[in-house]
Amino acid sequence: MVTRPLPRHVVFVVCPGFQSLDLTGPFEVFAAANEAASSPAYRLTVVSLTGGPIASESGLAIGTERLDTVLHTGLHTGSDVHTLVIPGGNGVRAAIGDEALVAAIGELAAQAERVVTVCTGAFLAAAAGVATGRTVTTHWHRAEALQRRFPDINVDADPIFIRDGNLWSSAGVTAGIDLALAIVEHDLGGDVAQTIARHLVMFLRRPGGQSQFATPIWSERAEAEPIRHAQHHIDAHPGDDHRLDLLAQRAGMSSRHFARCFTAQTGVPPGKYVTMVRVEAARRALETTDATIDSIAMRCGFGTAETMRRSFHRQLGVSPDDYRNRFRLAPASIRTRKATS
Repeated sequence: MVTRPLPRHVVFVVCPGFQSLDLTGPFEVFAAANEAASSPAYRLTVVSLTGGPIASESGLAIGTERLDTVLHTGLHTGSDVHTLVIPGGNGVRAAIGDEALVAAIGELAAQAERVVTVCTGAFLAAAAGVATGRTVTTHWHRAEALQRRFPDINVDADPIFIRDGNLWSSAGVTAGIDLALAIVEHDLGGDVAQTIARHLVMFLRRPGGQSQFATPIWSERAEAEPIRHAQHHIDAHPGDDHRLDLLAQRAGMSSRHFARCFTAQTGVPPGKYVTMVRVEAARRALETTDATIDSIAMRCGFGTAETMRRSFHRQLGVSPDDYRNRFRLAPASIRTRKATS
């Protein structure tokens, strides 16, 4: 007689004000895996510190079990935690100050074979000491704050998800689905994961990173007038010739001194700043115009379409064509077709 492996116990721990999709997205992936696999692969439990209904940041309430029932009875009931999932949300800001919750997460993480954070759930993992010395990702908008608050972890703001040992972390909201699919692929194989991805009408592996979705995070405005003036000129005229020697000449400085001052006052070298501005100008053109890739590349200062493609891949992780396909705004002339009777 063949003994089937016990389902992996996946425990989601939520706090008031959690992001509902951070929970329900991965939950639905694991639930779908139970249908797609030949036998139940996961047992799913949602817990909170108090138990009972817990309201998400949007007001949607989810029923939960008390966290301590899993924490204290798991070893005696055969329900040990295999995978601990920590969703994020606006409520995390208050939750990281809840000593009882943070301590409980630390205890659960110590029992679990795998710890998963979704979006700002990484803050709770870091507060519990789970992420110390590890590389994690989170929502691009909160990455800088996470790194500032927890300097003992390494935050990479671009990937959709990251695995560092037994710690898996994902970017914001829907990225939790990408991460859950990757876990299913790791546990059950690519065929099962691909079946679920197709059912959810999404990529098994989403192309590119978070940068393609992020709003530009610009460098600091320079304090010294010559450097600040150079920034304004680059911003207003991305297609101009912005070679270092010309920028320095306009500022009345030597190239070496200009580069040193620009980097010190803005946080990035002149060449990198020029590329950032040009990529942003090209992004806007791709979203809002029908201009060809070649003409946008010329207008934005890249010179050739190939140079623009390389810059896009380095900065956004996708090609200009793929970016346009995903983010182009529908023209105002498009109207919903009326139903015919």
